[in-house]
Amino acid sequence: MLVRAFISGCASLTLSEEEKRFFAESCPWGLILFKRNIQDSDQVSALVRIFREIVGRDDAPVLIDQEGGRVQRLGPPNWPSFPAAERLTTTSDTTAAVALGARLIASELLPLGINVDCLPVADLRFPGAHDVIGDRAYGSDPAVVAELARAAADGLLEGGVLPVVKHIPGHGRAMADSHLELPRVSAPRAELERLDFEPFRRLSDMPLAMTAHVIYEDIDPVLPATISPKVIAEVIRGHIGFDGCLMTDDVSMKALSGDIGANTKAAFAAGCDLALHCNGTMHEIRAVAENSPRLDGKAAERAKKALDRIAGGAKPLAVAEAWKRFSAMVETV
Repeated sequence: MLVRAFISGCASLTLSEEEKRFFAESCPWGLILFKRNIQDSDQVSALVRIFREIVGRDDAPVLIDQEGGRVQRLGPPNWPSFPAAERLTTTSDTTAAVALGARLIASELLPLGINVDCLPVADLRFPGAHDVIGDRAYGSDPAVVAELARAAADGLLEGGVLPVVKHIPGHGRAMADSHLELPRVSAPRAELERLDFEPFRRLSDMPLAMTAHVIYEDIDPVLPATISPKVIAEVIRGHIGFDGCLMTDDVSMKALSGDIGANTKAAFAAGCDLALHCNGTMHEIRAVAENSPRLDGKAAERAKKALDRIAGGAKPLAVAEAWKRFSAMVETV
């Protein structure tokens, strides 16, 4: 079955007959889950299994945003809460805490069949910026953020879960929430390269990254990074040197105004490998699918190379003992 280069959400706890027919016909690369799709372990596992049966790929990516803090789709009473990135930076051995926390997140995800986590956040925290990033960031020092983001990615990979570095080339300075409106960043390019882009440059070997719906006025004053050929070619693929699989942030977010099909087409024309659509609205998903190409060529190579990183599954972990060590490092909330 020919895979199409998009990732779709779904509407509820189970796939409707319409969704089943659509996924069978369109064969998306992956599925992303949100709280509306999650009840308990048996239900999530069944949803994941049915999606993979429909698309005919046992390793079809199933994604989730499980960062900790404000952004975690799995939570009590069925799953533990994890602290936000900023909370982890207060520990005595931050790198070890971040890595172990991510490894424990993977230990919750993989048994459900979820094999991709939209973590780590490599954006910097800037005083006065919109708090859409806020405590999701590991700090404001590019070197420290890169080190901790790598630790999180390594923890996930050890647990058989593929990390997604976000939001490339940098969302932290934005003064608006791209879920609701289009942020514009006016800082000079040289400053962006020195600060905002630097963590991503140090993480350029990561297998998968998610774009930022942000306009960088000194680089492209018209188009946000997701649909900007200049930003993707000169900054993401050029200055940063990222040659992994590049997926959009959610194309249904308000930062991308106008026709969702046209925006999807523009993202691929700009150089994205995969389009992400999250809200589960069927007429929008169809528009995204219709404007997403078959996954082939360089994009297919990048996607395969990313999935190859987790082909060996999880390394052994004594989970109960790991939780004891993690709890001793940081009080979970």
